[in-house]
Amino acid sequence: MTTSSTIESKGSTTQMQGKKSLKIKIYADGANLDEMVAAYKNGLVDGFTTNPTLMRKAGVTEYEKFAKEVLSQIKDVSISFEVFSDEFPEMERQARKIHSWAKNVHVKIPVINTQGTFTGPLIQKLAKEGIPMNITAILTLEQVKKVSQVLEPNVSSIVSVFAGRIADTGVDPVPMMKESAQILKALPKSELLWASSREFINVIQAQECGCHIITVTPDIIKKLGNMGKDLYDVSLETVKIFYDDGQKAGFKL
Repeated sequence: MTTSSTIESKGSTTQMQGKKSLKIKIYADGANLDEMVAAYKNGLVDGFTTNPTLMRKAGVTEYEKFAKEVLSQIKDVSISFEVFSDEFPEMERQARKIHSWAKNVHVKIPVINTQGTFTGPLIQKLAKEGIPMNITAILTLEQVKKVSQVLEPNVSSIVSVFAGRIADTGVDPVPMMKESAQILKALPKSELLWASSREFINVIQAQECGCHIITVTPDIIKKLGNMGKDLYDVSLETVKIFYDDGQKAGFKL
């Protein structure tokens, strides 16, 4: 499926203006090859993240084949591919294989396995070998601290804190994201990523917190064009939408 209805092949002028006004990197989160390539070509995204759930939803059945198809077309921005084993020896084997696919790959390692065991020893081992990683599924400040202690200062890494899922529990993620950014200052090549964003304001929040990256959906990318828009104009547009739909529906009282 192409993405003409979700992400234009070239970013609109207003979207590009909105993108240029941001310091934070925009990563697209998904696993649809056509959508990823379109997002890459339109110049509105700086990288990509995937995970087994997104890949399954997109109908991917051959992991390596899909990944190599993506990497054959997107060669100069970061793409995160995640291990899917729960056992550490197999997790390590998968991580090394994923790393071998391309130089622009970050290997996604969950912060814990399904038994709740911290993956720190594996993260530390791979980091010492210079393997770029994206440590994912982080939801507590303690996890951020523990991860920061096993990463290497001179090895590229991404620390993905699921701010959206934190907010889903009724907790404001902003204080935690600010503190996480402070913790990671000791690691010059580690970037803090605001994961599971829910709305466009998260982009602004993430930037103000000191995050380096935010993952977004196609719908949020489209809203880049709304940055700085006059709220009265938005009010008028909204009223016109309601009026037009009422007319089209032929409502009568």
